[in-house]
Parts: sequence; C-alpha cells; structure tokens
Amino acid sequence: MHRILDNTKGDRWIWLIVILLSVISLLAVYSSVGTLAFKQGKGVEIILMKHVFMILGGIALMYFSHKLDYRYYAGISKVMMIVTIPLLLYTLVFGSHINNASRWIAIPGTGLSFQTSDLAKLALITYLARTLSRKQENIKNVKESFLPIMGSVCVVFILIALANLSTALMLFGVSILLLIIGRISIRQIAITCAAGFILLLGVIFLGPRRHTYVSRMKVFMHPELAKADKSFQSDHAKIAIATGGIFGKGPGNSTERNYLPESYSDEIYAIIVEEYGLVGGIIVVGIYVFLLYRCIKIITKAPKAFGALLACGLSFSLTIQAFANMAVAVGLGPVTGVPLPLVSMGGTSILFTSVAFGIILSVSKDIEEPKKDKPAKEDNAGPNKIIVGEIRTA
Repeated sequence: MHRILDNTKGDRWIWLIVILLSVISLLAVYSSVGTLAFKQGKGVEIILMKHVFMILGGIALMYFSHKLDYRYYAGISKVMMIVTIPLLLYTLVFGSHINNASRWIAIPGTGLSFQTSDLAKLALITYLARTLSRKQENIKNVKESFLPIMGSVCVVFILIALANLSTALMLFGVSILLLIIGRISIRQIAITCAAGFILLLGVIFLGPRRHTYVSRMKVFMHPELAKADKSFQSDHAKIAIATGGIFGKGPGNSTERNYLPESYSDEIYAIIVEEYGLVGGIIVVGIYVFLLYRCIKIITKAPKAFGALLACGLSFSLTIQAFANMAVAVGLGPVTGVPLPLVSMGGTSILFTSVAFGIILSVSKDIEEPKKDKPAKEDNAGPNKIIVGEIRTA
C-alpha cells in the first residue's frame, strides 16, 4: 500500500475529491437502493457491494490511466474513434432497449450494460484535442483542419442524440468550447453550431424519441398544465429537496427514495439534499466547483497544447454533467438521464468517469514532474502552450 501511495502522482487535491465523492456515493446509494432491491428480490447489501466493487474498479482504472503518459492518448484516440462510431450505430439498432431508449450494449456473461456514449465522450474529446494541437500551423485550412473536426463532432452528436439528447448536447457544447480554445475561426464555429442546430431540430421533431423530448420540454415549461404522471419524477425531487431543510432528515431517513424512480442515479442529488439538507447540497456543489478550479489551474500550466486541450475537454465534460444533474434535481432543467459523476450508482459509467479523472491526473503529473524519460512520440504539436484560451509558442 505504501508503495502504491508513493507511485500516486498528479494533483493531490483531485485525488482527495475522488475519495470524497466516492464516500458520498456509498452513503447516498446505500440510502436509496431499497426500492430497487425489493423489485429485484435482492438484499440492499448485495447491490451496495456491487457498487463498492465498481468504485474500487474505477479507482484502479484511474490509477493505471494516470500512470500512462498522457501523450500516448493522442495515438489511442484514433483507435477509439474508429471503434466508437460503429459501436454507436450498433447500439441504435441492436442495443438493449431500456426506458424507451437504446443506449446500452449488454456485456455477455457479466450482467453489465455498456453505455456507448461514455466511450464516445472520451473518444471525441481526445480526438479533438489531438487534431487541434497538431493542426495549429494550418488551423484555418477548411479541407485539412475544419472538415475532419466538424465531421467528427456532428457524426458523434447525431448518433448519441437519437437515443440520449442531453448527453449529446453537453458533449457538443464541450466540443465547441475546445474549438474556441483551439483557435478555430468564429465563422467556422458558427457553421458547426448551425449544422448542430439543424441536426438537433431533426432529432427533436423527427427522431425516434421525439415524443419523449417534446413532452419533457412541455412539462418543464408549463408544469401547471402537465398531467401528474408526466411530472411525477420532477415533483418528488422537489419534495425531497423542500423537506430536507437546512440540515436534512439524517442519513437513511429519506422518504422520497420510495417514490423517485431513479433515486440512486438520476435523482441522487435530491436524496442527498433530503438527508443532509441545504448544507449537504452546498458541500456537493462546492466539491465540483473546486474540481473545476483545480482543473483550470492544470489547463493554464500544461506545457503542451495537447495536454491542455485534453484536460480542458474532460474536466468541463465532468463538471457540466454534474451541474446538469443537480439543475434537474432542483427544477432548473427538464428531466434527463444524466448521472452525477462518481456519485450516482452505475456500472460502466463509473469506470469511464474514472478513466477521465486518470487522464486529467496524467496531465497534472506532467506539470509537477521533471521532464525526464519522456516518450519519443510527442503530440506533434511542437512547443505550443495554451494560456487561458490562447495557444502560443513557448
């Protein structure tokens, strides 16, 4: 154990954040899985132990991914993109149909479901960071730089949006942020946004889940006109938060966990506020804000453009997802299927989130460690350095 701790590098505050979120996750999941255990005919302890193994597996993946020099992920990104697009297509056609959406691929013999959009987030962000850093010398070139970038963003967006619009929109927003930081021209970014908007309209009004998307927007915009069954989830999330008070009902004393259909996943923040009150809710928000702060420090100090763009994309993806989940719980957004990173109970989503944390830690490790024994394969971006949205030559 002492040897492992000695070999643990990177930003120590991020490691602490991961530990805090894992502890919060164990407490919240244990409180909220009673109804799920009853439906499945299992003990709460069995479901909790499965969640514990997932968290431990995630920490192990985080450790190994942070040990790998982040510049190797530039080469891995090409393979990930080649694998991701066929997987997204396969999921749409042959994926497991859960909650009226084909988002998962069942992993034979494990009892686990693999959500391909989790892989797609890692793949697209890593690919964009690699492409933007390598194309800086001719970043304005439409054929060599813009078309491959726009094509990858739009293709991944539409393939995810057909089954999971909220995740697709967040990933598209992070992609646009990377394009801005990567010095893509405003005109080209506007074209990408226009293409994304056209695809969005097609998904909302012509896609296979168009009725679900329109219904959720109507419930959010006009809750007073919505039927009770349509606003059931959002209503009970608000009740959980309203009854939590300042200090909450105490661990394990939630009542709304018996009514919320996804109390251990999508609505876990509402359960946290109900049991730990406003104080607990603010602490959770503060942890994610502090995570964003630490990641911004890593981004501004990263010695290479690829590392800065990679850390930027992954960190904003995690924090935007967290804020989106909490916004839905408090009624600031329509109901989505977005989990709270490292807190919500989930299978492979925890593992992919852990890998994202590991990559961010790998970038931060490059800042802290002396430049020695670095691999010969650089990101081919030259000595570019990213400074608060501007890429310049060091």
